[in-house]
Order: sequence, then C-alpha cells, then structure tokens
Amino acid sequence: MTLSLDPRSYVYRDGMLDPDCALRLTAEALRTADDGELYLQYIASEAFTFDDGRLKTADYSTEAGFGLRGVSGETTAFAHANEISEGAIRRAAETMSLLDPAKGQPAPPPRRTNASLYTADDPLSLVPFARKVALCQEIDAAARARDPRVKQVTAALSGSWSVVEIVRADGFVASDIRPLVRLNVQLVVEENGRRETGYFGMGGRYLYERLLDPAAWNRAIDEALAQALVNLASEPAPAGEMTVILGPGWPGVLLHEAIGHGLEGDFNRKGTSAFSGRIGERVAAPGVTVVDDGSIGMRRGSLTIDDEGTPSQETVLIEDGILKRYLQDRLNARLMGVAATGNGRRESFAHAPMPRMTNTFMRSGEGDPIEMLGRVKDGIYAKSFGGGQVDITSGKFVFSCTEAYRVKNGVIGAPIKGATLIGDGPTVLTKVAAIGNDLALDEGIGICGKAGQSIPAGVGQPTLLIEGLTVGGTAAA
Repeated sequence: MTLSLDPRSYVYRDGMLDPDCALRLTAEALRTADDGELYLQYIASEAFTFDDGRLKTADYSTEAGFGLRGVSGETTAFAHANEISEGAIRRAAETMSLLDPAKGQPAPPPRRTNASLYTADDPLSLVPFARKVALCQEIDAAARARDPRVKQVTAALSGSWSVVEIVRADGFVASDIRPLVRLNVQLVVEENGRRETGYFGMGGRYLYERLLDPAAWNRAIDEALAQALVNLASEPAPAGEMTVILGPGWPGVLLHEAIGHGLEGDFNRKGTSAFSGRIGERVAAPGVTVVDDGSIGMRRGSLTIDDEGTPSQETVLIEDGILKRYLQDRLNARLMGVAATGNGRRESFAHAPMPRMTNTFMRSGEGDPIEMLGRVKDGIYAKSFGGGQVDITSGKFVFSCTEAYRVKNGVIGAPIKGATLIGDGPTVLTKVAAIGNDLALDEGIGICGKAGQSIPAGVGQPTLLIEGLTVGGTAAA
C-alpha cells in the first residue's frame, strides 16, 4: 500500500464523495436534529501468529465506511454502510427522518484543537511482510533457547492504521490519524509433568520500529518466562478476608472495571451506577485521585479527538477522595447540563458513540512501596490480573490473578495460584490504606468492552495497600 501525501484521500477516494459534498449531505440530513455527525473512516489492519515453531496465521484487510447519526432529545437515529458515496449517505439519511424535530437550538460544535498526537506514517506499509514474520521466528527461537523447560511459544504481532473524519451539519470538520501496534508473547513451561503458562504483551499508538527493537521483544520473552516459572512453583491460594497489596501498572485494570465504568455519563444519567447523584461526596479514602487522560502521546487509549470531534483531555474524576465529575460524550453531557469531556468513543464507523474511558489511572501518593509491604502481617501481593466480571449497578467484581504471592510479616513468600479478588468498587475505594509513589501505566494491551463494542484503552496505578479485601482460593487462609 502506498501512503498518500494527504491521509484524507483514504476517506475521499474513487471520486464517489468529496469534502464539500459531505458537508452538504450532512447539513441536509441533520437539519432538524439537536446534534449528530457524519463519521467517515478508513482502516487497514493485519495480524500474524507464530505458534509451535511455524507461522499459523497472517491476515491483512482494509475497510472503509461511514456512520450517520442524528440526535433529538434522548433519541438517536443511526445508519451506516461500508461504502463511502453520495448515494449511500442519502439512503442513510432517510433514517434521520424518524427523529422528532429539535425543539431548541442545535448543540454547538466541539471546541477546536491544534494538537495532533500522531503523524501520517502508516505503520503497516513501512515494515516489509518478511521482516514481521522474521521477528516472530526470532522470538520463538530466543524463547526456546532461554530455558529447556520452555515447551511451547506463541508470538503474535498485530497492527492497524485508521483515518477518520467527522463532519457536522454546522460546518465543523475534524480529522484524526490513529496508528496502533501490539506484540504478545505466551510461553508454556513444563517440569516434572506440571505445565504452566506465562504471558506478556506490549503496544501502543506508535510504529512497528519500537517492537522490532531487540531490547523490547527480549524483555517480553523475559517477562513471560518469569511469570511462567513463578506459576510453576505456585501453591494453592488461600481464601478469606485479608490485606491485599496491588502492584503498580496493569493491576489498574481492576480500577478501570470496578470503578471507571461506573463513572461513565450514561450510567449516571440513567441512575444505574453506584456513583449516581454523588458529585461532591466523598466516595474514596483521602489521597485517592482518579483521572482519565486521552491526551498522553502514544498511549493505547489516546486520541487527538474523540469520535465526535471533541479534543481529548485530562479529566479528574475523583480528587482526594471526592467525586468531581463523570466521563461524558456529547449526548449525555447535553442532557445532564455539563461539558463534554472528550470521551465519546465508538468501535468503528458501524457503531454509534457512547461515553467510554481512554487511559484511566490513579495518581501517585506518598507511600514507600517497601514500607507498605512491611505493614502486611498476613495477606497477598497481586502483581498481574487476567479476566474479571463486574456489575456496573453495584460495582461488584471478581478478578483472577495471573501472578500473585503470599505475604507474611511484611515479606513476600511463595507464589500462589488460583487467587481471585472479590468485592465492590465503591467499598474498595474506601479501604485504600496507603498509596505508593510509583505510578505506572500499563504496557499497552488493554481492550475495553461495553454494549457489544470493543475499543483500546489504557490503565494504571501506583502500588496500593487495601485492607479487608475478600480473596477466593482453595487453601485455608
């Protein structure tokens, strides 16, 4: 694929639509709506999987399409197609006629931004196919050479490059370029008939060159192998209520799921969140500050603009334990009488936007992680998490630990297997007894699901000391 000097040509191509026509069609389609937009998108994506010593999959695809959305009051009309043409947009506009005419002034356009997080470079075409396959082969060989106990290696490399353009009926137009790459390494080790798995992934909104750096992919091998060998020596996890130390970085996924979703505007406008109607109240222990920031360069959840054209920004959700605001798209912000926060996100042109997180994390405190560990008489240290389940209404969650250790009298002991953390987000926030000074963001692998839509997102936190969290396991506490 040859990169055009103007990335917008990917959404205005083949002479089927031009920018002036897009503006005219949008104005006609949404002339009686409160809000809405024409969302144009081109996306190229690829994925390679090297498993058991050979290339198993190599996929490449491109897609282009649009989503036309009109909003009147609380009602949304949405139509989409994988053909960007005047005729297809006119057909989609017929759906907008189902809306009741707006009763007030149309919503004003988003504010403008001069920032641009990403360049026009296409990460997929800059690196030859053979080099990507060779990287997977190198990872496989290097991992097997690390330790004779390594029995299986899976290396997965993926990337995408997207161009979006947002056109509004009031003449507002905004564009964004979105690269995204990811590398996963999974190892299976065996000793004395026992097999365990270790995993490590990294990625972000940058180009493949970072992942091709031997220092990067060798670190991925080392981390995956270390986790697998730890699990090989693990003991059954204890069960009961105990003190828990959460490590920095990826364990912030618990914060994302158990708390972050409950702070999204749609759940709170409808009164279905555990945090509904609590702006200005203390919802967390003193020192707990939670932010969402989609403007951090190269992070997986970052965007120059959201999928409605609002510039991304840092939004303080909880400050020193006090609930300050919710994450808002344009629809919920208008209905709640507040400003949009740049959190209107969608999986693709085939989906309507909704309030979603970008990079959500807890800020550092003043605690020394070593001193915090020394305060634990009997508990566990959770370094990494796998899957989990959350009930948005109550905030109740269950999370599985993929790497965890027993802690006794301030000393990290044997690794444990099968540990789950059980609780509810609002209560956990009040049980934070100490916050470390070691904030870390995740490695760039997060995928967030909501209402059938999946989007890339980032998480993070410093080391946290939580008193009285329920641990599920198979051994006595």
